Amino acid sequence: MFICQTDQPVVQTKYGKLRGYCLDGNYAFHGIRYAKAKRFHMPEEPEAWDGVKDALSYGLVCRIMKEHIPCDEVRISHRFWPMSEDCQYLNVWTPALNKDAKKPVMVWLHGGAFDDGSSIEHIAYDGENLSRYGDMVVVSLNHRLNILGYWDLSELGDEYWNTGNLGNADIVAALRWIRDNIEGFGGDPDNVTLFGQSGGGMKVWSLMQTPEANCLFHKGIIQSGVIVDHFDSNKEANHAMVEELRRRDLADGARLEAMSYEQLTAVYSEIAEKLTAEGYMVVRGPLENDYYLGNPVKRGFCSRAQQIPVIVGSVFGEFEASPEIACKHSYREDEIDSILEERYGAAAQKLNTLFGKAYPEKHRMDLMVLDSLIRCADISFVEERCKTEGSKTYSYLFNYEFAFNGGTPAWHCADIPFFFRNTDKLPICQDSEDVKPLEERIFAACTAFARNGKPEIPGIEWPECTPGKEHVMIFDRTCEVRTNFDHELVQYHKENTKSILP
Repeated sequence: MFICQTDQPVVQTKYGKLRGYCLDGNYAFHGIRYAKAKRFHMPEEPEAWDGVKDALSYGLVCRIMKEHIPCDEVRISHRFWPMSEDCQYLNVWTPALNKDAKKPVMVWLHGGAFDDGSSIEHIAYDGENLSRYGDMVVVSLNHRLNILGYWDLSELGDEYWNTGNLGNADIVAALRWIRDNIEGFGGDPDNVTLFGQSGGGMKVWSLMQTPEANCLFHKGIIQSGVIVDHFDSNKEANHAMVEELRRRDLADGARLEAMSYEQLTAVYSEIAEKLTAEGYMVVRGPLENDYYLGNPVKRGFCSRAQQIPVIVGSVFGEFEASPEIACKHSYREDEIDSILEERYGAAAQKLNTLFGKAYPEKHRMDLMVLDSLIRCADISFVEERCKTEGSKTYSYLFNYEFAFNGGTPAWHCADIPFFFRNTDKLPICQDSEDVKPLEERIFAACTAFARNGKPEIPGIEWPECTPGKEHVMIFDRTCEVRTNFDHELVQYHKENTKSILP
């Protein structure tokens, strides 16, 4: 039954009353403003209002620097939405509006690195099933991205001191809103789990290293989001960028604030292209400073981050692609040998041997799409975490093979619908009777972790990682824990191949 009346469901927040809707006993409130901000300035609290404001439409999403182009929609189904710089909005799904309900709160941070994406971009991001069947409050949010959220202009003046971290600062503002208001939606502000995939996962660990943020959440789930050698803001390149602005007589914060987004993007892109050609590493991502303490794999985890229980993992294939994989069952063994040798050269034979030991259940051609970029980073992340006694860390690998093209190993984003219990929303997930049992196991682990800090799967023990022992939960048709099973393989693979980032 659908309920949306003038007087219900209504929730009183710190800033005013909000009206959402109820569908079959679960509530939804969309497009809630959690902050406001001027371009290149830190977020501020939203304004209060009188009366009842509708929360029935998703909020505006951040503007991006490139045009959306439909691509690979059969594997990763998207939806796009009106864009604006004024994008500080969040969505809430909840099974209860009782202040005493104290439901666990799960806060989703979307992917797209630090450049792209939104809280609703993927069909699988919908929070209703996670809320309804997990019995918890689910929040998703938009924040500033690309040059609006991560362009370091601190050399232009003190008021721009944290321009390199404004996207993350927006998320901090959202977490403060959650702390102050989530009880009215049935949530427990003292039991908040951040979870995110790809760029969303990067935001989880970067917020673990942000003192203003890490006191506002209590657990983290990082899906395909540990990429050690990418997305760290480069101070040398940032300085060169400002010097180039000076040469163009554009090193004026007020002037940059007044430009249209299209003009600003054109200026930035032209300078970035020039600097890249000169050998600079121009990156849009969090800037290490007093606000953000830096990449934990390189800098170590701060004391508060060490205390936050974490699930970290990736998928088998991630960004790698190979046209040959679609025909893998038609190749003779000698043809497979030739294809692997063409790809990996002299390393092919050892890789083939190591792959067979780590993945005896897989087809040899799957080695063509094996990921080592994120998997190696996950291993380093776990190693660093385990240096501190009591840092609870759980590792996983999503290893399901989809029936697509006769058998395709999991790709970047393939695990998202399983965590949200949304496999029913994607046709490609309707390929086997094994999907639902796998979804239930992943969902059980995810929601148990959000509830009490331990991922529990009925009938399967998932132990914490310990020094020298990465206990990896393999999410597949048969779920099992393997310890250090692929370390030699992925290290040798990374040393002998070049992983591709989109």
